[in-house]
Amino acid sequence: MVKSIFAFNIGDQFWVRPNQGIKGAAGFGSIGEIISNLLQNIYVLAGILLFVLLIIGGFSFIIGAGEDNPEKAKKGKQAITAALIGFAIIFCSFWIIKIIQIVTGLNILAPTFGEPKI
Repeated sequence: MVKSIFAFNIGDQFWVRPNQGIKGAAGFGSIGEIISNLLQNIYVLAGILLFVLLIIGGFSFIIGAGEDNPEKAKKGKQAITAALIGFAIIFCSFWIIKIIQIVTGLNILAPTFGEPKI
């Protein structure tokens, strides 16, 4: 029996081993299940990024207006605008996925792992 020197842990949920690919603790059966699991985390990270950009853009806008620096205020306004446009894109993508779930009957954003496939 040959021991693998290339096995490494990339978190509590995933292990990467030679000839096995990515397999979660519950046993991901397909790439679709991995993408479904990642989508939930992407929406959380997008929300956190939105919050941070709004705070930074707001501070920049307020400081630029207080210092009578129109260039800094303009950059703050652009950051806020970009954050809100990004939010609209993420919001629309979430609802497009929800519509796809309803139309196809697939459970994309809340997949069930480890259940037998019939």
